[in-house]
Amino acid sequence: MTALLVSLVALWGFAAWVTLREGVNLIGAGTVDSGAVQPAERLLAELQRERRLTLVSLGSGSRMPDRAVREQRSKTEAARAEFIESATSFSVELAADALLTQRLSETYRSLAGLEAARKAIDSGRPDRRTAAASYNDIVDALYRMFDGVASLDDKEIAKDARTVILVSRSSEYLAREDALVAGVLARGAFTLTEHTDFVQIAGISRFNLEQAALQLPADDKTEYGTWVKSKSVTQLRALEQRLIQQVDTSLPLPVTGAEWRAAAEPARAGLEKVIADGGDRLVARAVPGAVGVFLRLVLAGGLGLIAVLASIVLSITTTRQLLAQLKKLRDAAHELSDERLPRLVERIGHGEEVDLAREAPSLDFGDDEIGQVGQAFNTMQRTAVSVAAEQAELRRSIRDILLSLARRTQGLVHRQLTVLDVMERRETDPEELKELFRLDHLAIRMRRNAENLIVLSGSSPARTWRRSVPMVDVVRGALAEVEDYTRVTLMPMGDVVLLGRAVGDVVHLLAELIENAVSFSPPYTTVEVRGQLVANGYVVEVEDRGLGMKPEDLVAANERIADPPEFRITGTARLGLYVVSRLAARHGIQVVLKSSPYGGTTVVALLPQQLVQLGDEPEEGDEPTRLPRRKAVATATRPAASTTVRRLTVAPPRRAPEQAPERERVLPEPRRARPEPERENPVPPATEFTPSGLPLRVPQANLAPALRDEASAARPNPEEDDDERSPEEIRAMMGSLQSGTNLGRTEAAKIMDGLKDEQPGGDT
Repeated sequence: MTALLVSLVALWGFAAWVTLREGVNLIGAGTVDSGAVQPAERLLAELQRERRLTLVSLGSGSRMPDRAVREQRSKTEAARAEFIESATSFSVELAADALLTQRLSETYRSLAGLEAARKAIDSGRPDRRTAAASYNDIVDALYRMFDGVASLDDKEIAKDARTVILVSRSSEYLAREDALVAGVLARGAFTLTEHTDFVQIAGISRFNLEQAALQLPADDKTEYGTWVKSKSVTQLRALEQRLIQQVDTSLPLPVTGAEWRAAAEPARAGLEKVIADGGDRLVARAVPGAVGVFLRLVLAGGLGLIAVLASIVLSITTTRQLLAQLKKLRDAAHELSDERLPRLVERIGHGEEVDLAREAPSLDFGDDEIGQVGQAFNTMQRTAVSVAAEQAELRRSIRDILLSLARRTQGLVHRQLTVLDVMERRETDPEELKELFRLDHLAIRMRRNAENLIVLSGSSPARTWRRSVPMVDVVRGALAEVEDYTRVTLMPMGDVVLLGRAVGDVVHLLAELIENAVSFSPPYTTVEVRGQLVANGYVVEVEDRGLGMKPEDLVAANERIADPPEFRITGTARLGLYVVSRLAARHGIQVVLKSSPYGGTTVVALLPQQLVQLGDEPEEGDEPTRLPRRKAVATATRPAASTTVRRLTVAPPRRAPEQAPERERVLPEPRRARPEPERENPVPPATEFTPSGLPLRVPQANLAPALRDEASAARPNPEEDDDERSPEEIRAMMGSLQSGTNLGRTEAAKIMDGLKDEQPGGDT
């Protein structure tokens, strides 16, 4: 329908334009005449007057410019401004063709040089002939512009316009003749060059007028004939003849200034009237022609226009109803797709029960094509709701499966840790004990992975604490869940305790961050963990010295932590960030990743004030408890049992200058030679305590005498090979001592503080 209407309108427009083009050209001629030609004629008259006064002043020897010249220059400037403003209007530029536009540009450039010509004349440098030439150049540019106006499409109008312009050109030569004679009369005599110029100008003027008279229309020819026979013209021709015949320039002039003005001024005025009347008649002839063209346009294009209008009306009446129905369907579809359906899918995704008929009723628009489109939207809505329900059920099932597997794994890991703890207490072989410690550490990591599944399923891990725990123990508990914990350097954490309800999640969060730092940094580098109390809570910083992250990756990771998306099975690339974001959101912890000065990445975790307390402010009047520690992995055999304790200063790993001073560890002193007690009445050794008040657990201290003798016989004398120990043996001894100290602390805590009430509610 639309294509047919466009075709009809195009055909009618073409037919109308063929008829209209002639009328448009005629109207354009009128526009150019009123907007460019008439202001140019007024400017031409003012330039001719200024030229005459200038030559008179130069001939009389007056100082330039005199009063008359200044007044005339002001009038010329006003006419020039009017011409430029009118000729540069939109209507003239629209009606002008390319040739006329070019001639107008040349005229503007010529007028721009008028001011420079005036300054030269005022300085007295040029003579009368040069001064006249400056004005003649501008006048010639105006007449070239008139020639461009005459190049219209209508041949008859263009021919008459060229004839009128030829008459006007003759009038210009008459004005040049008048200006030349006026300057000569002011001086009192001709120069030879001026006499020659006068003869040429007079001849050109007469010749052009005779040629133009032959081509003038009847009305213009009659008026021209009346002008030629007028008294002023006859007298002017006689005066011209006298001046032409006096060849001797030394003789006095045969014409006075009064005689010349009495003849020249009326003759010029009459000729200007002939030109003006001819131009008016030319424009008047163009208007009826345009009216006739428009009449032909109406007659020729009326039937086509009526047909086009009838087609438009028919199209409007037949499509209004369709448009109304389509608008209703569009509004209903937008409401369904933008509001109802997303809200419905979101509610279904959250597990809510919805009434589809009430929340998103079906669209009913009849049985036509529009109604079928509405039915297609209904089908799409049902499909989307069905898919959303299936996806929601699938996500719930996956979460339940994850939670079930995690709970089962968690229970098995708990039992495994319990069995490992019992085996560690019974085992005395250092190599076997080392392997048990490795299994113990792997089990702790398995427990964290199981808790990750619980977090992904949307539930909370079962590990909880009822009392506050020192922050240093919280961080150590996180280190116990990291595989490459030996690369982690723990800096001072301050005397701060963490509330029991957040201990398990904070340990899990820090373990994920530290594990990530260790995994993405070279094995020969260290990871530093430091903490301090700040105005808004407690800050824990984990800094690695790896390759770092790109700025855009840091921004994306921080956005993912601050606003975690919904967990999907396909998004398994960065589950650690998802777990961290969930744990942080649970307690209002702010986690931010940033670039480290060492080239790696620094993670800043800000714990809110309500989760931390100073060490001397226990929660609800209870003393803070310590986390039960798992054993570190031993790498060699245990040292011999000892009965005394000495302090051994151990230099820490290489750190930054701001790290805390070296820490002290309590090591058992090698056994000295002593008399063997009687076997019948063995004296139990006195209980030793660590500097923190915990009993020191000495391996093989309570063995049977026979076993003790075997162990003593098999054990080398520490004093004999104290200086021959290898670095591997010293490291093994240190690891065994550390694990023994941890076991001793655990036993002391159970005995002294009744740790059974403080143990985690789930896995340890």
